[in-house]
Amino acid sequence: MTEVTAPAPAGTDTKPSVLIIGGLGFIGRFLAKYIHTNNLASEIRIVDKQLPQLAWLAPEFTDVCTLERFQQGDLSREHTCERVFTRPDGSTWDYVFNCGGDTRYSQDDEIYKQRSLKLSTTAAKEAARKGVKCWVEISTGAVYKSDREPSKETDRLKPWLKLAKYRLQAEEELKQIEGLNLVIVRLANVYGEYCSKVIATILCMARVYAYLKEEMKWLWTKDLRTHTVHVTDVARALWHAADWHTSGRKNWDESMGSTPIFNVVDHGDTSQGTLQKHISNIFGIKTGFHGTIVSSFAKLNLGSAVDEENDEILQPWGDLLNEAGITRPGPITPYLDNELVKDDDLSLDGTRFEKVTGFRYHVPEITEEGLREVIDSYRRLNWWPPIELGNSENGENGQVIAEAASR
Repeated sequence: MTEVTAPAPAGTDTKPSVLIIGGLGFIGRFLAKYIHTNNLASEIRIVDKQLPQLAWLAPEFTDVCTLERFQQGDLSREHTCERVFTRPDGSTWDYVFNCGGDTRYSQDDEIYKQRSLKLSTTAAKEAARKGVKCWVEISTGAVYKSDREPSKETDRLKPWLKLAKYRLQAEEELKQIEGLNLVIVRLANVYGEYCSKVIATILCMARVYAYLKEEMKWLWTKDLRTHTVHVTDVARALWHAADWHTSGRKNWDESMGSTPIFNVVDHGDTSQGTLQKHISNIFGIKTGFHGTIVSSFAKLNLGSAVDEENDEILQPWGDLLNEAGITRPGPITPYLDNELVKDDDLSLDGTRFEKVTGFRYHVPEITEEGLREVIDSYRRLNWWPPIELGNSENGENGQVIAEAASR
């Protein structure tokens, strides 16, 4: 994906200092890279609980996530916050981006309370005390009531993921912190090179079905919305939101609320049908949907249905890795989580962000080529088991598969 360089602020002294919480995570590392590549900040500090050596960083992030920029710490702890927010010259950070929090599905409530909610509130209170110019809080579009129609920022809130419940609670508590210059960004499914969540799971499952030469069937219907946004656009959007806020919040109408809240989602109206079509083309496999009866049964027995699917795909995935000699397969896996297969639409309306702030997307929709780029990124790091010609039932499909894995 070609990155378009943004203009740097005029004069080194005008560039903001930046702190990225959770900066080694998927979004955090791309944000750090965007800021570094475009020379947008006077200083970048990355803070994370994990070490760079354990974060599965691709080579292009080594110049960004350096040990000189990195500070290990758990910002759910007050003493850590005070240490991180205290700069040697006595000044404060200008922009703080909270890319931290637990992004795994189906964790215990206490994990989300500690690693997401408490992290946000504890660090934000310190930011407010220090006078940070802008705090950008990353949230999720799963805070809205599931609906086929795209949700606007003013629509009904009814989180349908456990992690979304605590993201929303963090939003509400941050709004009450006096002096916090807050912007909230609610994201669709984020994908891109090296991603390891929803899109990665689907790609890994498809790889297994290609290996088994079986049809890949999906629950629910082709119309179920799974809206997406590319990680490079997310990085640009986060920076754009902070710049917009500190430049006077142009076009913001106080009738929209005292705290700016924006949905960030591409224009593709991504659905299961969209992904199904791309997967079929990339892997040369037959894809379809289970139908109403099977899906209705699965809805009543979702845990059993998911366990059965995992039993069928995890062993072949292990076989594929063994055959390819892959001993460190990275963070990607075909393992399905119960929350990942819920019959809930992630459907967002991103009009407000573009209309109010003037932001424009560089990747307007998820494409077959975009998914191939994701696979290529896995291959470069030796996470992805290559596909031999002839694995498919016909030569033409085998060629498609081989090209997807080795181009």
